[in-house]
Amino acid sequence: MLNISNQTRLLIRKALREDIGREDITTRLLIPRMLSGEAYIEAKADGVLSGGSVVREVFHVVDPRLKIKQKYADGSRILKNKKVFFISGPIQSILKAERVALNFLSHLSGIATFTQQFAQKIKGTRANIYDTRKTTPLWRELEKYAVKTGGGENHRFGLWDEILVKDNHWRAIHRLLEKTHCRYFGDRLKAQRWNRRIPIEIEVGSLRELSHLLEGNFLPDRILLDNFSLHQLKQAVQMARRIHPKLSLEASGGVTLANVRQIAKTGVNRISVGALTHSAPALDFSLEIARVFSK
Repeated sequence: MLNISNQTRLLIRKALREDIGREDITTRLLIPRMLSGEAYIEAKADGVLSGGSVVREVFHVVDPRLKIKQKYADGSRILKNKKVFFISGPIQSILKAERVALNFLSHLSGIATFTQQFAQKIKGTRANIYDTRKTTPLWRELEKYAVKTGGGENHRFGLWDEILVKDNHWRAIHRLLEKTHCRYFGDRLKAQRWNRRIPIEIEVGSLRELSHLLEGNFLPDRILLDNFSLHQLKQAVQMARRIHPKLSLEASGGVTLANVRQIAKTGVNRISVGALTHSAPALDFSLEIARVFSK
């Protein structure tokens, strides 16, 4: 279960302020303040549940008197028409929180559901599914949590927790010879390793670049094989395993549900999929008032 951080709490408050503004005019005009009742949130499609802590926080920020019961744990497979949350308390408060709670729930459960589809496709292989930094600004903590609940793994959270040498780093020193690249970065990265232990990954875009890296004077913790064809991936895995049998290899670029199993069967350890967070379809939910009573 997600622990609500100060950043997420602030995000929730901003979302509520965006939606409610000065006040919920319709609810104030039509719903008496003394009216209380019970409501439920129902899944409108099959999927994986994610975001329960956020849903509870939304309702509690609107009104601490509201009581929320979550029937299924995050990460659970839920079916269409299943009731997943029950809310009781002042009707005005339930209606004010409804849309923001559903927006968070739909988006996070959509990511979890999409992630599980990828994870199911590669069952029985040595690979795992990883997310990327292609997240909605300020939603990264939540979206990466949703990936985990769907059975995926988290890549680095930001630029601060892992060294990842990408193509633009190479291009920035393009005047150096290719073999010198490895020597230059190797010296710099070795010095960093002595200072503190941070995972180091280096991206390569061709078999030639991979060969230079494998034969160089510095071996990272992991090599990222970016936009390789299936044939190239197989060759890359064979080449790397022959020289460094335990080296971790990651594939990225153009990964879909249609080709992810073929990619996994090449022997890579990790498959990073930006689509998990930037293209996951929302999972639809609705909130229904079930019972109303006056105090």
